[in-house]
Amino acid sequence: MRTFFRMAIADGLLPRGWNPAWEVKVPRRLPSTRRALRSKELLAINHVVVTTGRDVPLDSLLLRLHSETACRRSGALSLRLADLDTESCAVRLREKFGTERWQPISPTMVASLLEHAQSRGVRHPGDQLLRNANGTPLTRRRYDLMWKRVQARLPWAAKLGVSAHWMRHTTLTWVERHYSYAVARAYAGHTDTKGGSTLTYIKGMPQEVARALSAYTGEPHPLAELGRL
Repeated sequence: MRTFFRMAIADGLLPRGWNPAWEVKVPRRLPSTRRALRSKELLAINHVVVTTGRDVPLDSLLLRLHSETACRRSGALSLRLADLDTESCAVRLREKFGTERWQPISPTMVASLLEHAQSRGVRHPGDQLLRNANGTPLTRRRYDLMWKRVQARLPWAAKLGVSAHWMRHTTLTWVERHYSYAVARAYAGHTDTKGGSTLTYIKGMPQEVARALSAYTGEPHPLAELGRL
């Protein structure tokens, strides 16, 4: 409703200052019920993904991509072929509020994304990277179908409303526990300073993110080893 009146004022349909929605008290946002998934829960989800569905290679790739990068769904869907840096083992993620960052990925993920692109007709740098089996660009519907399948087979996942964003919570929790809050923030791509001005000075470095990824995946990463992209 607030957006409706704001757009009407912007279009000149209503005079400035005339917005009754401003008088409505905004309800307090409730804490998120999402949490890090336990190992047995991850194994159960992975089992469903790799044993059901019509495009297991794609679903498996999506699951690992979100697990490695802790990216949002929008970040994965906006990936283009040009966003894959095979030499530095990184992908360029574009996410909320116009943010953009290079996120380290494992050599295995690089190879998987390259194979996916080649087998599904992704040729030009500006082409969307993730594709369906018929070569059409991936949409949010693919995620909806995959997680609907998971929830249909795992009652606890349906009860909790588990989705791709839970993978983000899981990875970032692991990074924070094993490394630091600063590294977890950098891994997540968070740029806000709601936690105070101190956050301006304790930024996680790219090589620290790469080391966390290397430990998480069990694979070496060029940035973690060399200390630079």
